Amino acid sequence: MSIIFKRKSVRKFRDEKVPEELIENLLKAGMQAPSSCNAQPWEFIVVSKREDKDAISKMHKFAKPAAEASHLIITLGNLNEAKVIGMIEQDLGACNENILLQATHEGLGAVWLGFHPIEDRTLKLKKYLEIPDYCIPFSVICVGWPDSEGEVKLRYDESKVHFDRY
Repeated sequence: MSIIFKRKSVRKFRDEKVPEELIENLLKAGMQAPSSCNAQPWEFIVVSKREDKDAISKMHKFAKPAAEASHLIITLGNLNEAKVIGMIEQDLGACNENILLQATHEGLGAVWLGFHPIEDRTLKLKKYLEIPDYCIPFSVICVGWPDSEGEVKLRYDESKVHFDRY
């Protein structure tokens, strides 16, 4: 089966740096995502310093994996680049999924930590990383070498599929 069926959220990482060329591959994959009117309204902040990862890991109760990750990829939505503002979440969602799939392809582990649209989370991240007002901090993707393999559960549920009408 394709890489889609191998992807899983990884929250525990080995204490081993991911090479910069693999991080670049993840960013290239993210930028390959479809976007409304092909605006490509994304920007990224790559975080690898221990003190920054620790600080981000404390920004909300589900952000703890950030402390252990080799790198964090902060995905930003640039409002000045978006052609359809209401579609920016969809654009960034596609971008994030591409990054997660590329991480799986590279043998890395990754997890998407949601920040947007929860205001207290985004404001903390915005202030800490000095993100300009025209950029929305959408998510933090934790990336690293997985601590264990773990099983991937297939999620196909026939009861959720409807044809022609609900």
